[in-house]
Amino acid sequence: MLRAGEGGARGAGQNGAMPSPASAPAPATAPVSASASNGLDSSFLESLVGYNARRAALSIIDVFMDRMAEYELSVVEFSVLSLLGHNPGATSRQLCGALAILPPNLVSLVASLDKRGLIERKPHPTDGRAIGLYLSRTGKALLKKAEARAVALEVDATARLSDKERLTLLDLLKRVYSPG
Repeated sequence: MLRAGEGGARGAGQNGAMPSPASAPAPATAPVSASASNGLDSSFLESLVGYNARRAALSIIDVFMDRMAEYELSVVEFSVLSLLGHNPGATSRQLCGALAILPPNLVSLVASLDKRGLIERKPHPTDGRAIGLYLSRTGKALLKKAEARAVALEVDATARLSDKERLTLLDLLKRVYSPG
């Protein structure tokens, strides 16, 4: 998920130029905007990919937070546990890169997960200078339940999409933020 100030040339078109708001495609017809009920015209915002992606993300995150409250997991804590569950021994540096978070933020997060008994720190198997992070037995059990719940909540949150549309959406979103 993008944070304020991020993005850079990621949103650039094929020629590397950022589209200007003035060149944004105008809706063919004046759609009823999602904000019409409050008297605001948000049709321009709704023509922007970033605005729609953020609104969709917030909608899904709301459901996520509600359903993960039982496990006391935030989005980023869940993401760290999932990465460690599928990549035992990953380093803090790898996690920062995969999740686009700053090292100081990860330090406190790892300390919190360690204090809760969800992860363990062990010497890295191939890099003597690094510490590998692993799920504890408790962390593995929690992750199994949390990942099952995450799959179910995503199905619910995207219920208005067909399976094919959901896969297409995933593919398109990955193409927006992935290099190459």
